[in-house]
Amino acid sequence: MTRQAGILPGIPNHGRYLELRKLPGADVAAALRGLRPDAALVVGLGPALVAGFAEVDGLHGFRAVSAAGVDIPSTQADLWLWLRGADRGKIAKQARTLLRQLAGFEVVRVVDGFKYGIEREAGMDLSGYEDGTENPQGDAALAAAFAADGSSFVSVQQWEHDLGRFDAMPQLERDHIIGRREADNVELEDAPEFAHVKRTAQESFMPEAFILRRSMPFAEAGREGLVFVAFGHSLDAFEAQLNRMAGLEDGIADGLFRFSHPVTGGNYWCPPMKDGALDLLQIGL
Repeated sequence: MTRQAGILPGIPNHGRYLELRKLPGADVAAALRGLRPDAALVVGLGPALVAGFAEVDGLHGFRAVSAAGVDIPSTQADLWLWLRGADRGKIAKQARTLLRQLAGFEVVRVVDGFKYGIEREAGMDLSGYEDGTENPQGDAALAAAFAADGSSFVSVQQWEHDLGRFDAMPQLERDHIIGRREADNVELEDAPEFAHVKRTAQESFMPEAFILRRSMPFAEAGREGLVFVAFGHSLDAFEAQLNRMAGLEDGIADGLFRFSHPVTGGNYWCPPMKDGALDLLQIGL
């Protein structure tokens, strides 16, 4: 058994995120057996889809949160596909092929992402700040993102930004919201408690809440923001961070909510691989 090859590499130049819902009567087993994840495709299975066959310990639907004046929705779907690569046209063609193959599913959502700041390994958010600065590296990334059997869990949200509002703020206020200086990406020692960096400091949780971020900006039809993607060996680390961002611990909401808000939320299980296909033995397939 091996890990899905598209999870660990850094952010590609282009990506497409698809979320699908199973149609009545769909031959799910045949559809899943026909998928061939590789370096250009990551596949995640939703909890209801998995529950039709067996139970995967730790997998559950995305939990909506409402606290401290913020609302975080759940828009859970059954199947998640992340197509990634350097050529947007090839990604579009691959998506059409996959959707023909997955005729027993209907598309809930399609979002095209891209890398902003291609000269940087991590890439940037459209706010102008680097995204994923605190990502674990090397063996630490493997430990954060994958379970012992090579599987992974992923939480996906689409965040919409009001960049006009953000850009109108003084530079210091913007830096305080993020907790870093935009100019050099250095963390602010005197950042306020609502700063995103402080809200999500992975080593400050008990147990530590390390995740592997693979987020990409999007801009379409007048909407801009970030498709936030967090891989983990369980969903616990992501949920701990999100709950603190929402202010469930101390009533302090993350500064990001001053110019951005999530409009989607879904959790998925990314099975390991065996002989070039998804290893579905854990769910009896």
